[in-house]
Amino acid sequence: MEMNGGGRVVCVTGASGYIASWIVKLLLLRGYTVKATVRDPKDQKKTDHLLALDGARERLQLFKASLLEEGSFEHAIDGCEAVFHTASPVKITATDPQQWYILSKTLAESAAWGFAKDNNLDLVVMNPGLVIGPVLQPTINFSVDVVVDFIKGKNTFNRKYHRLVDVRDVALAHVKALETLSAKGRYIIDAPIVTTEEIENILREFFPDLCISHENGGIDMNSMTYKVDVEKVKSLGVEFTPIETSLRDTVLSLKEKHLV
Repeated sequence: MEMNGGGRVVCVTGASGYIASWIVKLLLLRGYTVKATVRDPKDQKKTDHLLALDGARERLQLFKASLLEEGSFEHAIDGCEAVFHTASPVKITATDPQQWYILSKTLAESAAWGFAKDNNLDLVVMNPGLVIGPVLQPTINFSVDVVVDFIKGKNTFNRKYHRLVDVRDVALAHVKALETLSAKGRYIIDAPIVTTEEIENILREFFPDLCISHENGGIDMNSMTYKVDVEKVKSLGVEFTPIETSLRDTVLSLKEKHLV
Protein backbone atom coordinates (compact mmCIF):
# COMPACT_ATOMS: atom_id res chain seq x y z
CA MET A 1 0.00 0.00 0.00
CA GLU A 2 1.34 3.42 -1.01
CA MET A 3 1.87 5.87 1.87
CA ASN A 4 1.25 9.19 0.14
CA GLY A 5 -0.72 10.94 2.86
CA GLY A 6 1.78 11.42 5.68
CA GLY A 7 1.08 14.79 7.32
CA ARG A 8 -1.80 15.58 4.98
CA VAL A 9 -5.25 16.38 6.38
CA VAL A 10 -8.44 15.77 4.42
CA CYS A 11 -12.17 15.70 5.14
CA VAL A 12 -14.69 13.02 4.17
CA THR A 13 -18.35 14.00 4.48
CA GLY A 14 -21.03 11.41 5.09
CA ALA A 15 -18.23 9.14 6.29
CA SER A 16 -20.45 6.36 7.63
CA GLY A 17 -21.83 5.63 4.16
CA TYR A 18 -20.93 2.69 1.95
CA ILE A 19 -18.49 4.36 -0.46
CA ALA A 20 -17.29 6.93 2.06
CA SER A 21 -16.32 4.24 4.58
CA TRP A 22 -14.03 2.69 2.00
CA ILE A 23 -12.55 6.09 1.14
CA VAL A 24 -11.80 6.64 4.84
CA LYS A 25 -10.24 3.16 5.07
CA LEU A 26 -7.97 3.79 2.08
CA LEU A 27 -6.96 7.25 3.26
CA LEU A 28 -5.98 5.95 6.68
CA LEU A 29 -4.00 3.09 5.15
CA ARG A 30 -2.13 5.64 3.03
CA GLY A 31 -1.19 7.75 6.05
CA TYR A 32 -3.70 10.61 5.80
CA THR A 33 -5.29 12.30 8.80
CA VAL A 34 -9.04 12.17 8.17
CA LYS A 35 -11.66 14.54 9.55
CA ALA A 36 -14.88 12.60 9.00
CA THR A 37 -18.38 14.03 9.28
CA VAL A 38 -21.39 12.02 10.43
CA ARG A 39 -24.81 13.15 11.51
CA ASP A 40 -24.37 11.76 15.03
CA PRO A 41 -20.88 10.83 16.28
CA LYS A 42 -22.48 9.12 19.30
CA ASP A 43 -24.44 6.66 17.13
CA GLN A 44 -22.27 3.56 17.44
CA LYS A 45 -24.10 1.77 14.63
CA LYS A 46 -22.85 4.50 12.30
CA THR A 47 -19.35 4.99 13.69
CA ASP A 48 -17.99 1.78 15.27
CA HIS A 49 -16.87 0.38 11.91
CA LEU A 50 -14.94 3.58 11.22
CA LEU A 51 -13.29 3.68 14.63
CA ALA A 52 -12.19 0.05 14.14
CA LEU A 53 -10.22 0.83 10.96
CA ASP A 54 -6.43 0.56 10.95
CA GLY A 55 -5.00 3.97 11.82
CA ALA A 56 -8.30 5.34 13.15
CA ARG A 57 -7.09 5.69 16.72
CA GLU A 58 -4.21 7.93 15.63
CA ARG A 59 -5.55 9.78 12.61
CA LEU A 60 -9.37 9.74 12.46
CA GLN A 61 -11.48 12.53 13.93
CA LEU A 62 -15.29 12.47 13.89
CA PHE A 63 -17.33 15.66 13.50
CA LYS A 64 -21.07 16.20 13.72
CA ALA A 65 -22.51 17.76 10.55
CA SER A 66 -25.69 17.62 8.51
CA LEU A 67 -26.48 18.85 5.01
CA LEU A 68 -29.74 20.18 6.42
CA GLU A 69 -27.87 22.49 8.84
CA GLU A 70 -26.15 25.34 7.03
CA GLY A 71 -22.58 25.95 8.14
CA SER A 72 -22.30 22.70 10.12
CA PHE A 73 -19.42 21.41 7.97
CA GLU A 74 -17.15 24.42 8.44
CA HIS A 75 -15.38 23.18 11.58
CA ALA A 76 -14.63 19.82 9.92
CA ILE A 77 -13.35 21.33 6.67
CA ASP A 78 -11.17 23.94 8.40
CA GLY A 79 -7.49 23.13 7.89
CA CYS A 80 -8.07 20.47 5.23
CA GLU A 81 -6.33 20.49 1.86
CA ALA A 82 -9.13 18.49 0.21
CA VAL A 83 -12.73 17.43 0.82
CA PHE A 84 -14.29 14.16 -0.36
CA HIS A 85 -17.94 15.17 -0.44
CA THR A 86 -20.03 12.00 -0.38
CA ALA A 87 -22.78 13.09 2.01
CA SER A 88 -26.20 13.01 0.41
CA PRO A 89 -29.61 13.11 2.10
CA VAL A 90 -31.81 10.26 0.90
CA LYS A 91 -35.52 10.57 1.62
CA ILE A 92 -37.24 8.82 -1.25
CA THR A 93 -41.03 9.11 -1.37
CA ALA A 94 -41.40 9.70 -5.11
CA THR A 95 -43.46 7.46 -7.39
CA ASP A 96 -40.28 6.48 -9.26
CA PRO A 97 -37.46 6.47 -6.65
CA GLN A 98 -34.76 5.52 -9.18
CA GLN A 99 -35.52 8.46 -11.47
CA TRP A 100 -35.77 10.86 -8.53
CA TYR A 101 -32.39 9.67 -7.20
CA ILE A 102 -30.77 10.21 -10.60
CA LEU A 103 -32.29 13.69 -10.83
CA SER A 104 -31.11 14.63 -7.33
CA LYS A 105 -27.55 13.58 -8.16
CA THR A 106 -27.61 15.50 -11.44
CA LEU A 107 -28.84 18.68 -9.75
CA ALA A 108 -26.30 18.31 -6.94
CA GLU A 109 -23.41 17.98 -9.38
CA SER A 110 -24.62 20.99 -11.34
CA ALA A 111 -24.72 23.04 -8.14
CA ALA A 112 -21.22 21.83 -7.21
CA TRP A 113 -19.76 22.97 -10.53
CA GLY A 114 -21.39 26.36 -10.10
CA PHE A 115 -20.06 26.71 -6.55
CA ALA A 116 -16.56 25.67 -7.61
CA LYS A 117 -16.54 28.22 -10.42
CA ASP A 118 -17.80 31.03 -8.20
CA ASN A 119 -15.27 30.26 -5.46
CA ASN A 120 -12.26 29.35 -7.64
CA LEU A 121 -12.07 25.78 -6.33
CA ASP A 122 -10.54 22.74 -8.02
CA LEU A 123 -13.35 20.21 -8.42
CA VAL A 124 -13.14 16.62 -9.62
CA VAL A 125 -16.34 14.57 -9.92
CA MET A 126 -16.62 10.79 -9.77
CA ASN A 127 -19.63 9.20 -11.45
CA PRO A 128 -19.81 5.47 -10.64
CA GLY A 129 -22.34 2.98 -11.90
CA LEU A 130 -24.17 0.64 -9.52
CA VAL A 131 -21.67 0.01 -6.72
CA ILE A 132 -21.26 -3.42 -5.14
CA GLY A 133 -18.52 -5.12 -3.14
CA PRO A 134 -17.84 -5.84 0.53
CA VAL A 135 -19.59 -3.68 3.10
CA LEU A 136 -17.80 -2.11 6.05
CA GLN A 137 -20.92 -0.68 7.67
CA PRO A 138 -23.27 -2.99 9.65
CA THR A 139 -26.30 -2.33 7.43
CA ILE A 140 -27.29 -2.99 3.83
CA ASN A 141 -27.27 0.05 1.55
CA PHE A 142 -29.42 0.42 -1.57
CA SER A 143 -26.92 -0.73 -4.20
CA VAL A 144 -25.81 -3.82 -2.26
CA ASP A 145 -29.46 -4.61 -1.62
CA VAL A 146 -29.69 -5.19 -5.38
CA VAL A 147 -27.36 -8.19 -4.88
CA VAL A 148 -29.51 -9.40 -1.98
CA ASP A 149 -32.50 -9.23 -4.31
CA PHE A 150 -30.68 -11.39 -6.86
CA ILE A 151 -30.13 -13.97 -4.14
CA LYS A 152 -33.87 -13.91 -3.50
CA GLY A 153 -34.64 -14.28 -7.21
CA LYS A 154 -35.67 -10.66 -7.66
CA ASN A 155 -34.47 -8.22 -10.31
CA THR A 156 -34.61 -4.77 -8.74
CA PHE A 157 -34.66 -2.83 -12.02
CA ASN A 158 -36.33 -5.53 -14.17
CA ARG A 159 -33.40 -5.41 -16.59
CA LYS A 160 -31.49 -8.01 -18.55
CA TYR A 161 -28.26 -6.00 -18.63
CA HIS A 162 -26.37 -4.48 -15.70
CA ARG A 163 -23.17 -2.55 -14.99
CA LEU A 164 -21.73 -3.24 -11.56
CA VAL A 165 -18.58 -1.56 -10.26
CA ASP A 166 -16.60 -2.52 -7.16
CA VAL A 167 -16.69 -0.14 -4.19
CA ARG A 168 -12.94 -0.61 -3.68
CA ASP A 169 -12.27 0.63 -7.21
CA VAL A 170 -14.56 3.61 -6.65
CA ALA A 171 -12.81 4.52 -3.40
CA LEU A 172 -9.38 4.16 -4.99
CA ALA A 173 -10.42 6.43 -7.86
CA HIS A 174 -11.38 9.14 -5.36
CA VAL A 175 -8.03 8.93 -3.60
CA LYS A 176 -6.03 8.72 -6.83
CA ALA A 177 -7.79 11.85 -8.10
CA LEU A 178 -6.42 13.74 -5.09
CA GLU A 179 -2.92 12.35 -5.56
CA THR A 180 -2.79 12.99 -9.31
CA LEU A 181 -2.06 16.66 -10.00
CA SER A 182 -3.37 16.42 -13.56
CA ALA A 183 -6.76 15.06 -12.48
CA LYS A 184 -9.63 17.29 -13.55
CA GLY A 185 -13.25 17.24 -14.67
CA ARG A 186 -15.61 14.26 -14.60
CA TYR A 187 -14.64 10.59 -14.33
CA ILE A 188 -16.98 7.76 -15.29
CA ILE A 189 -16.39 4.62 -13.24
CA ASP A 190 -18.29 1.76 -14.84
CA ALA A 191 -17.65 -1.89 -15.55
CA PRO A 192 -18.47 -4.06 -18.61
CA ILE A 193 -22.05 -5.20 -19.16
CA VAL A 194 -23.17 -8.34 -17.35
CA THR A 195 -26.52 -10.08 -17.79
CA THR A 196 -28.98 -11.14 -15.11
CA GLU A 197 -28.32 -14.77 -15.99
CA GLU A 198 -24.56 -14.32 -15.64
CA ILE A 199 -24.99 -12.72 -12.21
CA GLU A 200 -27.22 -15.57 -11.04
CA ASN A 201 -24.79 -18.18 -12.35
CA ILE A 202 -21.83 -16.54 -10.59
CA LEU A 203 -23.73 -16.40 -7.31
CA ARG A 204 -24.80 -20.04 -7.64
CA GLU A 205 -21.23 -21.13 -8.37
CA PHE A 206 -19.78 -19.47 -5.29
CA PHE A 207 -22.71 -19.93 -2.92
CA PRO A 208 -24.72 -23.08 -3.73
CA ASP A 209 -25.93 -23.09 -0.10
CA LEU A 210 -27.96 -19.91 -0.71
CA CYS A 211 -30.41 -21.69 -3.04
CA ILE A 212 -30.48 -18.71 -5.41
CA SER A 213 -33.74 -18.53 -7.32
CA HIS A 214 -34.12 -17.92 -11.03
CA GLU A 215 -36.69 -15.30 -11.95
CA ASN A 216 -37.23 -13.83 -15.39
CA GLY A 217 -40.77 -12.61 -14.93
CA GLY A 218 -41.21 -8.95 -15.82
CA ILE A 219 -37.64 -8.48 -17.06
CA ASP A 220 -37.25 -6.06 -19.93
CA MET A 221 -35.42 -8.37 -22.34
CA ASN A 222 -35.04 -5.52 -24.84
CA SER A 223 -33.40 -3.07 -22.43
CA MET A 224 -30.78 -0.92 -24.13
CA THR A 225 -27.02 -1.27 -23.73
CA TYR A 226 -24.47 1.50 -24.14
CA LYS A 227 -20.74 1.96 -24.38
CA VAL A 228 -18.77 3.76 -21.69
CA ASP A 229 -15.25 5.14 -22.06
CA VAL A 230 -13.37 4.44 -18.82
CA GLU A 231 -9.88 5.16 -20.10
CA LYS A 232 -9.84 8.46 -18.22
CA VAL A 233 -10.31 6.83 -14.82
CA LYS A 234 -7.85 4.08 -15.74
CA SER A 235 -5.28 6.81 -16.37
CA LEU A 236 -5.38 7.47 -12.61
CA GLY A 237 -4.06 3.96 -12.03
CA VAL A 238 -7.40 2.27 -11.38
CA GLU A 239 -7.92 -1.26 -12.67
CA PHE A 240 -11.37 -2.77 -12.42
CA THR A 241 -12.04 -5.73 -10.16
CA PRO A 242 -13.58 -8.72 -12.02
CA ILE A 243 -17.33 -9.03 -11.54
CA GLU A 244 -16.88 -12.55 -10.17
CA THR A 245 -14.64 -11.24 -7.37
CA SER A 246 -16.95 -8.32 -6.59
CA LEU A 247 -20.05 -10.50 -6.30
CA ARG A 248 -18.24 -13.14 -4.25
CA ASP A 249 -16.80 -10.58 -1.82
CA THR A 250 -20.15 -8.82 -1.52
CA VAL A 251 -21.91 -11.96 -0.38
CA LEU A 252 -19.01 -13.06 1.85
CA SER A 253 -19.15 -9.74 3.72
CA LEU A 254 -22.94 -9.94 4.01
CA LYS A 255 -22.72 -13.45 5.42
CA GLU A 256 -19.96 -12.42 7.81
CA LYS A 257 -22.17 -9.65 9.16
CA HIS A 258 -25.22 -11.97 9.22
CA LEU A 259 -27.07 -9.76 6.74
CA VAL A 260 -28.09 -12.67 4.47
